[in-house]
Amino acid sequence: MKVYIIDYVLKNSKGDVLDKSHQGHPLAFISEQGQIIPGLEKEIVTLKVGEEKKIEVKSDEAYGPYVHELIQDVPLTALPDAEKLKVGDRMWGETNQGKRPFLVKAINKTHATMDGNHPLAGQDLFFEVKLVQVRDATEEELLHGHVHGPGGHHH
Repeated sequence: MKVYIIDYVLKNSKGDVLDKSHQGHPLAFISEQGQIIPGLEKEIVTLKVGEEKKIEVKSDEAYGPYVHELIQDVPLTALPDAEKLKVGDRMWGETNQGKRPFLVKAINKTHATMDGNHPLAGQDLFFEVKLVQVRDATEEELLHGHVHGPGGHHH
């Protein structure tokens, strides 16, 4: 497994910038570990160091389709600190597939409407990527499950 270090800009279909690496702070990930979306990793691993590429990632290889069944009305009595809850808050909830984050979409007197979709679900994503570095992952990085040093986690 290899460590890939990239500079990137992420845009939506309208061209709005959704995220980007910051000057001197690239994104580092270990290949084959599911650390970035599959459609992006598939393209990055084909690049040479210094190469730049525009990559379109379809929603099914990014955060998947928008699933309407992941929107639920939950009784306020079932939510912790319901009196402090605000639209836009995020919280963890149990589903058939285990815990997942939910976004509070609406609140009325008795219920909160919760959305368990990833904020980018159902969207095709557009990346501008530059491969900064590739190297073998160290045994310690593989054991810890993340990149150490520049662009990664620091202990």
